[in-house]
Amino acid sequence: MRKVLLAVMTLVGSFLVSSLALAEGGDGASVVTAAGLIALGSGLCMGIAAFGAATGQGRAVMAAVEGIARNPNAKDQVFLPLILGLAFMEFQALMGFIIAILWYLK
Repeated sequence: MRKVLLAVMTLVGSFLVSSLALAEGGDGASVVTAAGLIALGSGLCMGIAAFGAATGQGRAVMAAVEGIARNPNAKDQVFLPLILGLAFMEFQALMGFIIAILWYLK
């Protein structure tokens, strides 16, 4: 967890520093528009939703397979909650996609 936090903070810090280093003067040559920021936000929304859903699905399947491997008789009791959990996680990713599309088309 600590390595992930360090990697995220490094990435965010590099984004902040690079934007300052590559900033242009006030001559108006590079104007950031609201449409560009909305597109950037939409892309981040889709990426974060997909990352969260994929991570959750991987961990859920890992736990279910491990539980079935330890107790093969529990297969029927583990299967339905696993499928429901995977469906809810996929719905989360789809909602992120829908929200991003609504932002972009706004």
